[in-house]
Amino acid sequence: MAEKVAKAASKAVGAVAAKAPAPAPAAKAGVKARDIGLDVPIPETACDDEDCPFHGTLPVRGQVIDGVVVSDRMDKTAVVKREYLRLLPKYERYEKRTNKYSAHNPPCIGAKVGENVTIAECRPLSKTVSFVIIGRRK
Repeated sequence: MAEKVAKAASKAVGAVAAKAPAPAPAAKAGVKARDIGLDVPIPETACDDEDCPFHGTLPVRGQVIDGVVVSDRMDKTAVVKREYLRLLPKYERYEKRTNKYSAHNPPCIGAKVGENVTIAECRPLSKTVSFVIIGRRK
């Protein structure tokens, strides 16, 4: 009986047939990469960096922040600037605020100055670096 109901439901007008899950994005172009658990595209190029969340062993957790790269002069590190508005209740106005984060810049991503990027929190990699760049935004 259950088989007949399922068959009838699949023939019903407007019914959507169940699809097999799509292959993982890493399968394209033969790049082997880990799933980091966030909805970001996997880099098209591979790297040998141990501190890369996609091709190394670095786990990401915690905050995910969008910002703009303002400096990439350090080796495998970039400075990401985040601007946001903060409400001042007394004056019923907003003020602009800015934070700068030092983030690890894996070779497979290679973010340059002026690019919009997404960074994710990770374990401390150095005295000031506790974030890693996980992708570019448009």
